[in-house]
Amino acid sequence: MPHKPRLVLYQPDYPHNFGGVLRSSACLGGELHLIGPCGFPLDDRRIRQGALDYGEYQPYILHASWDAFLKQRREGRLVLLTTQGSAPLHTSRLKPDDWLLFGQESAGAPDFIHRMADLRVSISMQPGMRSLNLSVSAGIVLYEALRQRDCYSG
Repeated sequence: MPHKPRLVLYQPDYPHNFGGVLRSSACLGGELHLIGPCGFPLDDRRIRQGALDYGEYQPYILHASWDAFLKQRREGRLVLLTTQGSAPLHTSRLKPDDWLLFGQESAGAPDFIHRMADLRVSISMQPGMRSLNLSVSAGIVLYEALRQRDCYSG
């Protein structure tokens, strides 16, 4: 059986966004990884507000740091979702063993992650728009990964 699409959040800043990603992952069937430290405690009530009752259906794998994540990372490309992406999502071919990585809401991904990424992808937006909300972006990318794998059964 192929991997579930793997979403990776690098040091997220906002608990409600993390809750929204939990909810999308639960509903669409993603595997969620969280790289700390986070900008909030993991028992923050705003996570539950964003996830509603879906959070209980979506476990996540917590990596204490970037180095801890790299030690546990297995096969697969590191695909960075960034407004500075060199390839638009809709023309990028995602692979079942990709790690779909999102940077911090406030600062994006650090330069060293940009350099490490095997592919840097952006979500196309209207001219003049800066960025989408993290939980919205994660839902779009997760759905696209599933669509490309023909796994969506809804």
